[in-house]
Amino acid sequence: MKHRVLLAAVLPMMLLLSGCQPGSGPEAASSSLEDHILPGLAAPVRLSPDSTLIVLEDFFLSASDVDTFFSPPEIQGAFVDDRSAILLTYAQRPPLLSSLRVEAGGQGFDLLLIGPRQEKVSFRLPDNGYTTVSMKGDMNAWNATTAPFQKVGGEWQFTFSLPPGRYQYLYMVDGREMKDPANELTISNGIGGMNNLLVVGKGQDDPPAPALYSLSHDGPSVRIGSRGILTRVLPFWQHRLLDVRKMENGMYEVEIPAAASEMGRSMLRVYGYGPDGLTNDVLIPLEGRGVVSSATQLTRYDKEAQIMYFPLMDRFNNGNPVNDQPVDDDRLTEKTNFQGGDIAGITQKIADGYLDSLHVSALWLSPMTQNPAGAWQEWVEPKRYYSGYHGYWPIRSTTIDHRFGTDAELHELVNTAHGHDMNVYLDYVCNHVHQEHPLYQNHPDWATNFILEDSTVNIRIWDEQRLTTWFDHFLPSLDFSRPEVVEAQTDSTMFWITEYGLDGFRHDATKHINTAFWRTLTRKLKEQVVVGENRPIYQIGETYGSRELISRYIGSGLLDAQFDFSLYFEVRDVFARQEPSFELVKNAMEESFGWFGHHSTMGYITGNHDQSRFISLAGGALAFDESAIEAGFSREIGVGDPVGYDRLHMLAGFLFSIPGIPVIFYGDEIGMPGAGDPDNRRMMRFSGLSPKEQETLETFRRLTALRSNHLPLTYGDTEVLLADQDQLAFARTWFGELAIAVFNKSEQPATVTINLPDRYAQSTLQTNFKGQFSKFGTQLTVELPPNSFELLTTEKVR
Repeated sequence: MKHRVLLAAVLPMMLLLSGCQPGSGPEAASSSLEDHILPGLAAPVRLSPDSTLIVLEDFFLSASDVDTFFSPPEIQGAFVDDRSAILLTYAQRPPLLSSLRVEAGGQGFDLLLIGPRQEKVSFRLPDNGYTTVSMKGDMNAWNATTAPFQKVGGEWQFTFSLPPGRYQYLYMVDGREMKDPANELTISNGIGGMNNLLVVGKGQDDPPAPALYSLSHDGPSVRIGSRGILTRVLPFWQHRLLDVRKMENGMYEVEIPAAASEMGRSMLRVYGYGPDGLTNDVLIPLEGRGVVSSATQLTRYDKEAQIMYFPLMDRFNNGNPVNDQPVDDDRLTEKTNFQGGDIAGITQKIADGYLDSLHVSALWLSPMTQNPAGAWQEWVEPKRYYSGYHGYWPIRSTTIDHRFGTDAELHELVNTAHGHDMNVYLDYVCNHVHQEHPLYQNHPDWATNFILEDSTVNIRIWDEQRLTTWFDHFLPSLDFSRPEVVEAQTDSTMFWITEYGLDGFRHDATKHINTAFWRTLTRKLKEQVVVGENRPIYQIGETYGSRELISRYIGSGLLDAQFDFSLYFEVRDVFARQEPSFELVKNAMEESFGWFGHHSTMGYITGNHDQSRFISLAGGALAFDESAIEAGFSREIGVGDPVGYDRLHMLAGFLFSIPGIPVIFYGDEIGMPGAGDPDNRRMMRFSGLSPKEQETLETFRRLTALRSNHLPLTYGDTEVLLADQDQLAFARTWFGELAIAVFNKSEQPATVTINLPDRYAQSTLQTNFKGQFSKFGTQLTVELPPNSFELLTTEKVR
């Protein structure tokens, strides 16, 4: 039977807001009737265990356009909420993949449905005279109030429904943390302690999941290879499920429809499943009816191909000393005061080619709204004073801070960046305002409660009061359960896009804001910009928490992506220290790919302004289990052991080799050291680099060049080839082209032997860094110095 299915051609749980990605700019995109009904490539719907509500305006500009729908046989559906949503229910577990056909505006669309994967997991703790027992962990966003155990007989019990994955957790017994005595499996929490580890899903002895990979193409014909037993392969082009022809040796052939010739960029996406689970997803960008075959065809509108750079504005480059206005207050230190970086300084580093030398195609600008004057004392001990140099304390929502620049200077920055094929994303603060903001002055009732019912001060209660907590006593959090607050804040956010032609946002404190805000903002962006101006918008959020929590804010009608902090913290621990095994990195990769897709626009950071500099942890100048903030105030933090540089190079090699968007925190490209905030926010240096710093800069430049010029590193399918205590290797493959990343974190040289897939027996490889190799058929041997990596690449096999 032939189906038409609407596919998320970017990643599960993510919406790319451009209906069809242009080849050379927005003007190259076709604007069809379909694009005005359903703008963008809609995210697949992950079904919940018992029922799933599909909000139609997450997908369609107008829910009233939806005439009818047809659900698969295993699923029952009904319009609800005055036909604004569809409720899906199912008595038995649906298939791993199915589709919901929706007819709207005379067009046929289908939503891809991914079946529920949850398993019931019960926890039992023998009673020992306890009064209360609960649990906090990755499964409940570390909010113990959501898992109150019940005493049954002589034990305390609680049951979760959890999808496959690895979950850190601890018990809370009479208000104190306690490890699970029935679970000997533990893992480092990254700050000197240990948590229990729960593994749900496949075990080590279970058969591996089936896999798909791009194999070859010839004109409009695309061939997909496979591994393992497959029940069904589903290739999608834009909003349609295509016919697929099964050939010999597990190969499948798909023909791109003639309609693709009328478009600039469009996407082919291939999914599959079998008795051993879901396959990876395959993403293939098209130019007309042909596969994109050269990196020269990519532009800043190809979101998966971006390299992002994050300069903290006040600490990057002082381009206009006239606007320097540090706060005159002895209670401030140099680290907590303005240091002169500004908009003009960033424009200068675009114009002089510094960012081009790092192949940057996207800038994340720190907040630039007007912040207060003076010094402000934090609520918590030791009650230090800070200025608003960072931009996160807005007192005006649509005014540029005069210490950063002018309207004209921001227009110049955006125009200069676009001229260098760079997107510009603004870090925007919606969760809270400063107490001097007119919004709070005029509407104090728009803030959440500062004092809770139990008389607790509601400051930095990140988990239990996630949607209400204040960041400090002078930073009221806004109540987004009130429609008037949502409307006011989304209007202010829209101003920056429409006034300055920005390309999207990095959203601060995403998990602390009600999803009603994100739905409203995304809808306005679709209506006014994506459709209204026919140009794409990208939104990436900041959420610290589990992958499940992060994923709640990604999807059609919500954000495109978030920063994958879960993977970052696990990877940081392994690369920075000798003891943890690379098996943890393999597990982290598989979990992130399972939640966010094997081809994503998730952000993968070298570091950020809230974390200690990686190099100081890796070099031992800063301990994982000490207070990083206090260390930055009490002593001078350097790199420590020079091995920190080598470990930073390995981390960068990893981040520029995996799917997603690599994000460079300014200064990491030279190995800038630092403890916690604000010591990690030192003024950037562009000259006078030490030999080690210069070597680090050249390593970053080499990595970004490889990432920008080799399609396997952007769109390739990922396969882990080796993961043990000290060595890691994985391949990225793209239609006969190959990239292999190999890592050795041992203190000794290593000979790493890797067995490649048979299809690369004749591939010719070349090194790009310090490694040496030999290859005989499918056996690859790489010689690596201590604490080093190699990224081998190959030209297309003819």
